Amino acid sequence: MMKRETAQKLAKELVARMTVEEKASQLRFQAPAIPRLNIPAYNWWNEALHGVARAGTATMFPQAIGMAAMFDDAFLGKIAEVIATEARAKYNMQSAQGDRDIYKGLTLWSPNVNIFRDPRWGRGHETYGEDPYLTSRLGVAFIKGLQGDGEYLKTAACAKHFAVHSGPEGKRHEFDARVGQKDLWETYLPAFEAAVKEAGVESVMGAYNRTNGEPCCGSKTLLGDILRDTWGFEGHVVSDCWAICDFHQTHHVTNTPTESAALALKNGCDVNCGSMYAYLLQALSEGLVTEEQITEAAERLFTTRFLLGLFDENCEYNKIPYEEADSPAHNEVALEAARRSLVLLKNDGLLPLCKEKLTKVAVIGPNADSRASLNGNYHGTASRHYTVLEGLRAELGDSVRIFFSEGSHIFNDRVEGLALPDDRLAEAKACAAMSDVAVVCLGLDETLEGEQGDTGNLSASGDKLSLSLPTPQQRLLEAVVSTGKPVVVVLLAGSSIDLTYAQEHCAAVVQAWYPGALGGLAVAELLLGKFSPSGRLPVTFYSPSNTLPDFEDYSMKGRTYRYLTEEPLYPFGYGLSYTKFAYQSLQMPEAIDAGSDMDVTVRLKNEGERAGAEVIELYLSGNPGDDQPIRSLCGFARVELAPGEEREVTLRVAASSMLTVAHDGSRAVLPGRYCITAGGSQPDSRSLELTGRSGVCGFFEIRG
Repeated sequence: MMKRETAQKLAKELVARMTVEEKASQLRFQAPAIPRLNIPAYNWWNEALHGVARAGTATMFPQAIGMAAMFDDAFLGKIAEVIATEARAKYNMQSAQGDRDIYKGLTLWSPNVNIFRDPRWGRGHETYGEDPYLTSRLGVAFIKGLQGDGEYLKTAACAKHFAVHSGPEGKRHEFDARVGQKDLWETYLPAFEAAVKEAGVESVMGAYNRTNGEPCCGSKTLLGDILRDTWGFEGHVVSDCWAICDFHQTHHVTNTPTESAALALKNGCDVNCGSMYAYLLQALSEGLVTEEQITEAAERLFTTRFLLGLFDENCEYNKIPYEEADSPAHNEVALEAARRSLVLLKNDGLLPLCKEKLTKVAVIGPNADSRASLNGNYHGTASRHYTVLEGLRAELGDSVRIFFSEGSHIFNDRVEGLALPDDRLAEAKACAAMSDVAVVCLGLDETLEGEQGDTGNLSASGDKLSLSLPTPQQRLLEAVVSTGKPVVVVLLAGSSIDLTYAQEHCAAVVQAWYPGALGGLAVAELLLGKFSPSGRLPVTFYSPSNTLPDFEDYSMKGRTYRYLTEEPLYPFGYGLSYTKFAYQSLQMPEAIDAGSDMDVTVRLKNEGERAGAEVIELYLSGNPGDDQPIRSLCGFARVELAPGEEREVTLRVAASSMLTVAHDGSRAVLPGRYCITAGGSQPDSRSLELTGRSGVCGFFEIRG
């Protein structure tokens, strides 16, 4: 791969030939061409959260939260490689025609490695869940897959939104996230640190909010002290879109656009997604910034462009043809991702359904035939789709009659003043009553949970006001259950929903997330037993009895599985299978030195009668000191086993997973006695109750 030093040298030489006006023009996301230097226009804004987004046809994978449920960093890396290939294929085609517009560049503003700390947050489904270790491992894999290992960067990944950003959406342009140093370094920063130090991420995007008083896109603490000085980040920083104008309009930390632009540039924001850097020359004339600061930012941006091979006609990726976009092979990867993302939450023995014993099936619900519920937000345009209804039709064929009813509107409780009627309840009940089984597809879509300003609810905030199903859907579910026919609930949503009623009254529950364009086919295959489910929850599904802290409180006390002392409905890391796995032994050292990694070997056997994949989860507990996590995920591996097959699997527990974070933010591996537990879930009472399977555990000493 081209060394950064080489790219920096080339960038420095090129920028030195520019006027200050030309240099300043290159710091906007819509960087204009400089014909006299043979520099083409470049638009820095492109999206690739779960496929190349917003620029036409591309393969659409499950939303990020669904890919997190795979608990499979290697496969996520493969998905990212596919996305990067399609981004190059589309870029090559578009740039050949002179199309250098928005969403058509090679700087992909993904992944979102924020922590899904509160289930009400509308953008949580863009993340990899609530756990900093899982988010770190998946973020590193995704970034490496996007950037590749060739002579040049295949694409440039971007870790966002830096930092301490997870709602509320409605206040994000004015909100100050106050967070203690312990929570900052224990929860909110680890995934970004891994992105920089391990993955070599080329770009970092600041957040809209303030953190401890400083606007994130102009924060000396975040962008200077931590990102560049402490972590040694050498890539470029981009603002979130129109975040810099918030400095004076809503955060009120500056008084004018010129001051806002100057604050961002001085503290290390290199490219402005927005319009504030149009004021940089005025800031220069007023002495608020220097030409050297403008030059430094331009050099960073052209370093990225050289690393991408954008000035080399012989770049290895220039030959990737447009045919790679939305190819059959890539769609097969998307289908497999959907299969691995599905989480079986309950099964009283009804699943898998036997096709030969079915004569009539009811497929009911507002998400049963909804393409919107496949996508999530930040999506491209798939060339073919399978909703759950379409998937079941494809799998059941003509031998089984399918009765379909939308059953209810999907709309959210916030807009129930519209008083849409329950005009399809009778139809839904009739369909269920005539059938052997009812598959009820409920949940949300991007119009009900998403980004502030992008959603269709009345407040446009994107956050959920409660964890309940929208009332019309709850009435629909109760109506179908009242028929007495067995009910399978398929929930298409990107976050924790209260499924207490379904857990108590339905035969089976499947969490399908937003499973991508082909996700409905994967759901049908799961219901009919074409594969055994292996997905795990990357977030806690809270019980109605759990008390959620104030949404605006960024303390982690009482949040996520690591700090929740109450029993949830479904725990983080939970998921059922169609087969049975036994954990037979665990081997690990009796003692290690502080700062050392440790290998843990687990013997796993498939004792069931079907092939299946098990996700081995390692949890660390016993950290000394006050206010430490109850337990923390420290390793995972997805293992496929045939019936009767057993295997020894070795997982490495990194020394960084053994860190104890003090209240002042300092981190150290403390001597003491610790416990490692290996199993198919957390080692808590609720997981054991739901899964009926136990893991193995062992103790070890850390020597000082």
